[in-house]
Amino acid sequence: MAKRKNMWRRGAVAGVGALAAVALAACSGGGGGEPTGDAESGGITWWGWTPDAVVAEQMIAAFNEDYPDIDVEFVSKPIDSYDSVIGPAITSSDGPDVFNVGAGSSNGGVNTFGAGAIDLAPAAAEMLGDDWQDQVAASGVSGLSVDGKQVGLAAGSVYSGSIWINQDLFDEFGLEPPTTLDEWKDVCAAFEAKGQGCFVQGAGQAAFDMDTFEAIMENVEPGIYQKASLGEASYEDPAFVTGLDIFKSLFDDGIMQEGAIGLQQYPDASNAFLSGKYAMVMMGSWYTQNTTTGVMTSAIEAAGVGNPEPFTVVPIQFPDVSGSGNVDSMFGDADYGFAVSAKSKNQAAATTFATWLALSEKGQQVIANSLNVVPSLIGVEPDWDEIDFVNPEVQKPAIQEYMTIAAASTEPRFATIQAGLNTAIQDALIAVVTEDMTVEEALAHIQSEAESK
Repeated sequence: MAKRKNMWRRGAVAGVGALAAVALAACSGGGGGEPTGDAESGGITWWGWTPDAVVAEQMIAAFNEDYPDIDVEFVSKPIDSYDSVIGPAITSSDGPDVFNVGAGSSNGGVNTFGAGAIDLAPAAAEMLGDDWQDQVAASGVSGLSVDGKQVGLAAGSVYSGSIWINQDLFDEFGLEPPTTLDEWKDVCAAFEAKGQGCFVQGAGQAAFDMDTFEAIMENVEPGIYQKASLGEASYEDPAFVTGLDIFKSLFDDGIMQEGAIGLQQYPDASNAFLSGKYAMVMMGSWYTQNTTTGVMTSAIEAAGVGNPEPFTVVPIQFPDVSGSGNVDSMFGDADYGFAVSAKSKNQAAATTFATWLALSEKGQQVIANSLNVVPSLIGVEPDWDEIDFVNPEVQKPAIQEYMTIAAASTEPRFATIQAGLNTAIQDALIAVVTEDMTVEEALAHIQSEAESK
């Protein structure tokens, strides 16, 4: 998730700068005809907020087994500044050859940055045939295209609506994962009574607040969150009043940690969880990679822990916070796609890299085994015997069940939410927590933006 991967509220200057940069990219052309350069040699750079460095190195190493003469450099960019740096970068011939794009209003959204990429549909058809769209997950096709142009080829999909727990801490304190709102409160009280942090969220990175709110809404009334984003339901519906009341109660009742709004999900909340300060964190399927020894060790070290010792992390489904019984509901989109810059001097090599990772069985197998995303190419799944789990006896069955639930999910995460609505929801969630708006005022604000589309 890899770091996931979402748009959060940024200052107006950064937003305007990114949009202006992409406008220039649009003037320079979106790329047409044959990609420039040699398809099997050269040096290319790849920019993205995800995957983690360990996973990226694995992907590049596997690619180089088939294409040893293409030198790939991965440049990791922070999730919270990706949109502000990628816009200017893709207007320059010194920028990345390959860059990550996302669906809808997520990080690197194709509607914002697609003008700076070439159309990858011809390359996909050349590799898989004219029916290539039928061989990959539909969300990776529609979610990463704009006006018939295939801006990106999906690495895979990610799903949210889950919580990750430090199973070792739960075992140490003799506690069971919560399944209801009352159990959640009790678990947090038990941890905190013994000086152990319970749940952590970087509520200052509001896109992750949207995940929590959507998870609540899927529990209150499945499907209404998407319907409202499409204009088929009102955000002032009583279900949203219930959901937003519950969201606020997470802060009021001490489930959200003190000072949550002052933290970012990445790196603050993730590092706090990985360093053992908290026992639970709201993350999605991208966090699955932390079940592997190599990634977990690297992640703990990056969180500032000397002599890192991997611990057992497992996902649990979002608790039944409304008492409705609607559980095991997740939501997701294409996580990220590989776009090729229209300004790249090595478009052919960059296209080879993008199509190999997104469309070849070998590339997709590497991605599947990283447990970073659910692979895009239909029929590819993790080779479970090849995965180095920290605690295979506990984690392997938990992850297999988790991925089954995720793959069965039909609700989108960001794909149906446009930028203005995204901002309105994020602002409203924070305003309710800080009591700058009542629940009713916040929902009216969101509905007004929805009607302005």
